[in-house]
Amino acid sequence: MDTPRVLIVEDEPRYRATLVDMVRVLGFDPYPAGSAERALHMAAQTQYPLAIIDLNLPGMGGLELLEKLHADHPTLRAIILTGYGDLEAAQKAIRLDVVDFLTKPCPMGLLEEALGRAWRLAMPSPTVAPPVGSEPVDDPQDQSHNEDTTSLAALEKRHIIDVLQQHQGNRRAAAAALGISERKLYYRLAEYGWKD
Repeated sequence: MDTPRVLIVEDEPRYRATLVDMVRVLGFDPYPAGSAERALHMAAQTQYPLAIIDLNLPGMGGLELLEKLHADHPTLRAIILTGYGDLEAAQKAIRLDVVDFLTKPCPMGLLEEALGRAWRLAMPSPTVAPPVGSEPVDDPQDQSHNEDTTSLAALEKRHIIDVLQQHQGNRRAAAAALGISERKLYYRLAEYGWKD
């Protein structure tokens, strides 16, 4: 069976690249687009069962894009990303059968869960399992798993450092954005040899 395609619509190039890496590590085939207009063009050429869409895109917004995609591809399952909570957008997203509504930057574990749910909804047969590994994303220092752990550790390191830089080195804010404790963040940074 082919690897499930995921349309990733994110205008910020660095975060788009991070999402592409995360989606690939989780066993899906990422197809990035930097705008809603580009995503519509891509969706006219190829069918995507799954999509990750930034809510706040320049030009056409994420929810408007999702409405247009659903008009042509009603079985598409989408995850919406936003930099901040927006109740009105969340309510509209629910009406559009959005699988999940995640705040950026989302931890890899939450994205893994959302993609797994989306894939199960897109492929309702009980015999079809999501391509995500049967084992949960574990501590990257545990080398007892296969070699994907090494790439996952590198991805996690880059993601944590990117989030820390987005918060101008504020570890408390970065830990909150990552959904981990400050203690765990300090532990990870010490492992990476991170210096202020």
